[in-house]
Amino acid sequence: MTGRTARLAAAAAIVVGLAGCNTPPPNPPPGDSSNLDLIEETMHEVEKSYVVPVKQHQLEVDALKGMLERLDPHSDYLSETEYRELVATTTGQFGGVGIEISVEDGVPQVIAAIEGTPASRAGIEPGDRIIKADGRPTVGMDIEEVVKRLRGAPGTRVVLTIARADRAPFEVPIVRAVIHVASAKSTLEPGRIGYVRLTTFDDNTPAELRAAMAEMRHEAGGHFAGFILDLRNNPGGLLDAAIDVASDFLDSGTVVTTRGRDPDENRIFAAPADGDRIRGVPLVVLINGASASASEIVAGALQDNHRAVVMGTRSFGKGSVQSIIPVDDQGALRMTTALYYTPSGASIQGSGITPDITVRLPENEEVANAILTHESDLFGTLKPTGALAPTKTSPPRPTGPGAEADRPINPKLIGTAQDAQLTAAVDYLQHHRRPLRQTSRR
Repeated sequence: MTGRTARLAAAAAIVVGLAGCNTPPPNPPPGDSSNLDLIEETMHEVEKSYVVPVKQHQLEVDALKGMLERLDPHSDYLSETEYRELVATTTGQFGGVGIEISVEDGVPQVIAAIEGTPASRAGIEPGDRIIKADGRPTVGMDIEEVVKRLRGAPGTRVVLTIARADRAPFEVPIVRAVIHVASAKSTLEPGRIGYVRLTTFDDNTPAELRAAMAEMRHEAGGHFAGFILDLRNNPGGLLDAAIDVASDFLDSGTVVTTRGRDPDENRIFAAPADGDRIRGVPLVVLINGASASASEIVAGALQDNHRAVVMGTRSFGKGSVQSIIPVDDQGALRMTTALYYTPSGASIQGSGITPDITVRLPENEEVANAILTHESDLFGTLKPTGALAPTKTSPPRPTGPGAEADRPINPKLIGTAQDAQLTAAVDYLQHHRRPLRQTSRR
């Protein structure tokens, strides 16, 4: 995260409907006022004339949010409360129900219930749509407001109204708890093949990964025959955590580069020499359409450095850098300041990582009635053009009927004997014992 500060000038968008309006003045006043004067005048008019009272502070916050949110899908203004919640999330512990959500067409939708949390125990499933929280509609809310309603003090209750396919909406009461997000889950597969699934990239992820590797190595008698790094359904997180994770499988070489409008954003992040903790061990990285951001950085680094075979389906394609910029003790800006590029110069933004070996899910492992969207499907998504254009062209995205129908895997099956993509990775390692030869890019 960058530590810059910035002063703000708010901009408000005014939409005038054609029906039910009073007749406007025939001659608008001359445009001799600055935009800031216009904004101030508009806020004053809303406070004076809107049908219900509106507080000035709320108008200011909404104006800031509108200004940032219209830039791209990932920029936003964070209030003080939202900023504190973001900090709590990246440290791996917060109070809430334990679900990952997205907003699709204005409707909050569950990506996954985190294993071992109140939401998981209550039976919340991927694809569930949250249409109310404590009886108050959530449809049309931005994702930060939805998260705010779901989080709260441990021991308090929230009642979610869930819309699920093929049944009427129903209520699910959930008691909030302190959510400890364990980002690394591991098991030793048959044939001394290590398996680690990373669910996020937070401050604790690199240490948890190394502890899991050490424990499995001991269980394997001191040496792995193969290793699987599972990044499916991992929405990303901290850039530093992604660099540390990739560096644990590389002996030098570029991990990722960033390029932006500010020359300070043009940076190369490299792995240290002799950093590979399982040197010589064949490695498979699993990804899918819900692998985003930091997950794509790691997968792209290990693929371009010829350290791993990437298997699964094309990743999400979120290749933009968001800097968190505190603003005068009144919250923070989350603003896109650069784009990510793989070591070979390919852009992650909008393209994602294409697996070396595509392995799709059988229908019985998919979440029914749920289709994953990709970054390029989002309104207002950035495109790397001009000075930000990649130096290497990414493989074209598949076209044709069903080409992008990448449905999410049932999270209850990930890492189990019923996980077809994991089975394919294990089978590959059992038949390909020779490690790939890593190439160094600086």
